[in-house]
Amino acid sequence: MSNSNAVIHTSGVVKELPLGSYTVHALRGVDMDIYAGEMVGIVGPSGSGKSTLLGLIGGLDTPTHGTIAIDGVDITRMNEDQLTEIRNEKIGFIFQFFNLIPTLTALENVALPIQFARKPLYNPEKRAKELLDMLGLSDRMRHRPSELSGGQQQRVAIARALANNPPLLLADEPTGNLDTESGKMVMDALRQIRSDAGTTVVIVTHDPNIASTADRVLTLIDGVIVNGIHVPA
Repeated sequence: MSNSNAVIHTSGVVKELPLGSYTVHALRGVDMDIYAGEMVGIVGPSGSGKSTLLGLIGGLDTPTHGTIAIDGVDITRMNEDQLTEIRNEKIGFIFQFFNLIPTLTALENVALPIQFARKPLYNPEKRAKELLDMLGLSDRMRHRPSELSGGQQQRVAIARALANNPPLLLADEPTGNLDTESGKMVMDALRQIRSDAGTTVVIVTHDPNIASTADRVLTLIDGVIVNGIHVPA
């Protein structure tokens, strides 16, 4: 059983992917608990299963075997409508390539998840303005993505991920497409969010410097967690 404080609980998670006549064993039985307010880094070599695991946690895919609970809710056997609701209300996603809608302004991009929420908790425009201001983008609200730097686009993406105040943020290589200074600003923003709101943050990264800023680092090799290293404060 998972600890009641676990925002993420996985038990025996296996993911097998058919590849022609072969089967790729992407994950081979992952047992993991991540707790409220933690910032956890997931590291490992290319092909180790990091992004696959993050996608399963986020309800973007389903495991071949095993169970996954998010904020106490088992998502393993949910249908797509149920998963969409969970993703919109409980999980914020941050990707390497931002995934902003190019025809919308920063403000409109951030407001969008609130407009799709089944039971909106906020006024979309007011909430979007508050988040963009918090992330130092008050003077860029009316700009479209093509008018923003990479670091600014990623901060817009973080604001969008926070729109419905999810308990969990999942970040897949959030600094991988940024220069060093922009990457530092993004990580500072994520740490501030964790500190201020108690949001749980999980970061998949290949960068040991990024991983070292987490509270805890999980290393995946060949689809298995081989250790959980606590990083001194």
